[in-house]
Amino acid sequence: MKTPSLLCMAALVASLMTAPAAAQNLTLRSADIHPDGYPTVEAVIYMGKLVEERTKGRIKIQVFNNAALGSEKDTIEQTRFGVIDMNRVNTAPFNNLVPQTQVLGMPFLFRSVDHMHKVVDGPIGDEILEAFTPHGMVGLAFYDSGARSFYTTKKPIKGLADLKGMKIRVQQSDLWIAMMKAFGANATPMPFGEVYSSLETGVVDGAENNWPSYESSRHFEVAKNYTLTEHSLAPEALVISKISWDKLSPDDQKIVRQAAKDSVGKMRELWTAREKASEEKVREAGVTVTKVDKQPFVDAMKPVYDSFVTDPKMKDLVARIQAVQ
Repeated sequence: MKTPSLLCMAALVASLMTAPAAAQNLTLRSADIHPDGYPTVEAVIYMGKLVEERTKGRIKIQVFNNAALGSEKDTIEQTRFGVIDMNRVNTAPFNNLVPQTQVLGMPFLFRSVDHMHKVVDGPIGDEILEAFTPHGMVGLAFYDSGARSFYTTKKPIKGLADLKGMKIRVQQSDLWIAMMKAFGANATPMPFGEVYSSLETGVVDGAENNWPSYESSRHFEVAKNYTLTEHSLAPEALVISKISWDKLSPDDQKIVRQAAKDSVGKMRELWTAREKASEEKVREAGVTVTKVDKQPFVDAMKPVYDSFVTDPKMKDLVARIQAVQ
């Protein structure tokens, strides 16, 4: 009669002995609002392959794209509380939470894509990534988000005056609302997933985004005027929940961080190709593309800088970014 008890005890001891090893096997859930094949989605999938290889299969990353886990604003909160492990989000929705991200979104801050890369790949980029930690997230890397420009339903924007009174969808950020006000437009904050129907039904007169987002979202079907203001080169942020991060061993943390950094080059390679293909696609669809004199748009942003870059540390950050050669 003692045999079953001994067998049960042996099984229990065996299970306890293997528990730590089993605990190291995990799948990190990562959120993205973009569709299959989008460069940010593919970059995190690529990162997952690197992590899986380097941990010999112990750690995997599962990407939930197409806003399957919610809008960016919703997924940020879920990430902070560990419901979602990882998240790829434009820096704008972080603006009210992580003040340093506001600087990256300041209009016409970066002289070029190359300038932006040098900033976010260097010590300034690392400094801003570290600023996520007190807010329940660990910053891993920055991805590209291209140059954002306006697109409209009724008429093209040929100059700053054309924006006056237009209802323009913006990301849910005080900075972006202020930018539209300075441009003379009426800002309408809303999640990305609601933009198509809002353009179609006239809730908004236009929106602003990069070529791949404009194309992949099919917004070009209902807003056939694209104006090359290129007013922002704000990057995307890839973050991991601090709760999830703290569950990883120091060695695994190094692996995850390095894999994120290694995925940046892959993302940029995919981005360059996608940007070109998206532009070609929407031009072929009959979209009217307009070039403008950017200087009046640049000049209109002075009140935005005056309002959002007031803290000495923020002013210093802007100055250091502008000084990067």
